[in-house]
Amino acid sequence: MSENLLINITPQETRVALIFQGAVQELHIERTLSRGLVGNIYLGKVVRVLPGMQSAFIDIGLERAAFLHVADIWDARSQEAGTNVLTPIEKLLYDGQSVTVQVVKDPIGTKGARLSTQISIAGRMLVYLPQDSHIGISQRIENEAEREALRNKVKALQQPEEKGGFIVRTMAEDASDLDLKSDVEYLRRTWATITQLAKTRPPSSLLHQDLNLAQRVLRDFVNEETDSIQVDSRENHLMLTEFGKTYTPSVLPKLQHYTGERPLFDLYGVEEEIERALGRRVNLKSGGYLIIDQTEAMTTIDVNTGSFVAGRNFDDTIFKTNLEAAHAIARQLRLRNLGGIIILDIIDMENEEHKTAVLAELNKALSRDRTKLSVSGFSALGLVEVTRKRTRESLAHVLCETCPACSGKGQVKTARTICYEILRELLREAKQFNPREFRIMASQVVVDMFLEEESQHLAMLGDFIGKPISLQVENVFHQEQYDIILM
Repeated sequence: MSENLLINITPQETRVALIFQGAVQELHIERTLSRGLVGNIYLGKVVRVLPGMQSAFIDIGLERAAFLHVADIWDARSQEAGTNVLTPIEKLLYDGQSVTVQVVKDPIGTKGARLSTQISIAGRMLVYLPQDSHIGISQRIENEAEREALRNKVKALQQPEEKGGFIVRTMAEDASDLDLKSDVEYLRRTWATITQLAKTRPPSSLLHQDLNLAQRVLRDFVNEETDSIQVDSRENHLMLTEFGKTYTPSVLPKLQHYTGERPLFDLYGVEEEIERALGRRVNLKSGGYLIIDQTEAMTTIDVNTGSFVAGRNFDDTIFKTNLEAAHAIARQLRLRNLGGIIILDIIDMENEEHKTAVLAELNKALSRDRTKLSVSGFSALGLVEVTRKRTRESLAHVLCETCPACSGKGQVKTARTICYEILRELLREAKQFNPREFRIMASQVVVDMFLEEESQHLAMLGDFIGKPISLQVENVFHQEQYDIILM
């Protein structure tokens, strides 16, 4: 099975879609005004050390101070090698201290960026660890003989006096010695530049910024299954070609400039997929469906059979729905970039073999995910808990904001409820003031309710307070908004 990468670039944003088996599997969006910070390296300034929380707030030049926990401080672990005891943070940091830090998690919601002092710089084949001499191999490279051969190749490239180590990425599986050497030299040059800037720049300065999204596609996303990378901008295609010549020459034959008349994302149905990815309901081909609700603490996904009635019996129908849902859930996690705690409410199954098969299918479907995750078994309530590393905002948080009408509740009061609120408010106002007339300003739907179904109640109140009550439609008001004017 081949996959295609689509890169849509405009001055304001870059969007990337990964197409696999004819469907959109991943969406990545980076806006010019709010580029992600993960991977950026800063010369931070310690604002406050919190011994009680074993944490510190670090100023890296952002609106909110970033957060550094003692477990993410390299010196805290290296000084206590071989033990589980961490050096207290108050012995490592003090207010006003300058410290080189790297962002490992973007600011999300009200939380500041998460930092680490263990620096890692990603290349195409390798990840450089300047403070660690260890050589690690990607878990996706499973052949033990191949793992050992790669470890020996990288060891041979290490300099005797060099402290830094490397993590060998999956891309290095078929890499030549020259490819590895080029990557090592690029990473060393980058680190040398960073250390030099740290000596000359003032605190809260940016020392190194990770590649932009289009460049990261060439570095991180392309693999042996990738058939093509289509870019719809001539200028950026030329820029990516130059970047590829230097850092990813093997990718260049797959890089194409899309010149079709139809917009690239329209041609592959990506725009429609983005709209569907913002909705609660996801329909399954069989007739079943998922309901996805994203909250501050967690995301819940509920599986329903809907109109699906295939199978020899009801248990068979449930089993088949759950199997299809497993693949749909895995795709939605990637597509919507859902992270943190995810609770799956799989349809209850009595058969233990069916439970085992559904769990195995879910794990298989999730194995394509680039993001680290873990899956628990079925709980006593029949729920499955998934944790997926959250390093950036979900698709909904990038593209949407809280609804001004419902303030994030997801529902608004009915027109009848608002009518009754207005009637109670009118009664309160009549007891305090003595105007010539009361005028109700409200939305069209509320005024219509007063003119029709609630006209009798409005007339009764007018007789009771002894004042005329008039109605005025205010088109800019949403359903819950109203005002009472004393005339």
